[in-house]
Amino acid sequence: MNSKQRVQAALERKPVDRVPIFMWFHPSTAERLGRLLDIPADAVGQAMGNDIQQTWVNNNYAMEGITHEHDGDTHVDYWGITWVKRYFFNQIEGFPLQHASAEEVLAYQFPYAHLDDLLGQMAAMLPHARRASAFIGCDVSPCAFEMYWRLRGMEDALLDMALTPDLAATMLQRCADFSIALAQRACTDFPLDWLWAGDDVASQIGMMMSPKTWRQLIRPHLQRVFEVGKRHGLWVAYHCCGALRPIIPDLIEMGLDVLNPVQGNCPGMHPLELKREYGARLAFMGGLDTQELLPHGSADQVRRETSRLLEGMTADGGGYILAASHTIPPETPDENIFAMCAAAGISREEIFDHAADVRQAQHTGDSHEECQI
Repeated sequence: MNSKQRVQAALERKPVDRVPIFMWFHPSTAERLGRLLDIPADAVGQAMGNDIQQTWVNNNYAMEGITHEHDGDTHVDYWGITWVKRYFFNQIEGFPLQHASAEEVLAYQFPYAHLDDLLGQMAAMLPHARRASAFIGCDVSPCAFEMYWRLRGMEDALLDMALTPDLAATMLQRCADFSIALAQRACTDFPLDWLWAGDDVASQIGMMMSPKTWRQLIRPHLQRVFEVGKRHGLWVAYHCCGALRPIIPDLIEMGLDVLNPVQGNCPGMHPLELKREYGARLAFMGGLDTQELLPHGSADQVRRETSRLLEGMTADGGGYILAASHTIPPETPDENIFAMCAAAGISREEIFDHAADVRQAQHTGDSHEECQI
């Protein structure tokens, strides 16, 4: 099976030759593996067996798509947010609307003038899209609350929702409007297989706001994002870290197809329990722990836990894409990454063969993105 066939079959609960995979590697992890495999860092996912080709076109690009060499390096994005590299990751150092008055908040202008620049990130997907074997996604997150707090600061955003809900409602709508503008263009301009939405509304111990508040202020706007994908006949995937179990039934009602990243160490988020309760109506992507298992477990532990996860999450014949619960961090040993892939049916030898194919494609002048592996 090729990647498109494999992912589609898994989502339709049909037989697959192996479970589909979609791993995110922290840039430092990708650079290290690229040196080991003697390939560019941006080809590591392909060599490791990734079946989905996707990139960011909304503010997550500013967080994850721009890399800095040194801690303390900064950039200011199109939204006016200041990011700084701290301990391998870009983190927000300046919120453009923090402590701003209601009038100043309402006067804020989203960067519609940069829609073409943002959608230009999808250019890297075009070589994949020219191959009918590739499963293509576009990430339009963050969609509502997460975008608002990146502009306003977490404390001010939550206070707005509690004390000035009309202001919060207006801004959450505007955040979603921008995500929808990107989604509509992406669905029209590119041959997508799914639309990827995202909005972190939970911490590792529970929801950041009550489910009632989420349903009143956020659900309607997230629903509008989902509906863009549905109107174009696409699968809809949604990313939310943390303990979001109270709203999973809502997401299913809204038409969600795939939930990510399934952080099993959070209350109510054990992957196998979620599979038993919701697996007939919802597919899952994730569940492989990046806080303890991958960086600190042994290779044997990683292999066993990955196998156990795969067995449980595919017990009904499919509905699962193997992924980690977050970006694979730089401290993860190479042997643990190879053990994870081996449990999914991709041996170390195959990975090095895939890397050789990438090098051969480069040698012959072809883009490594077009290499069939």
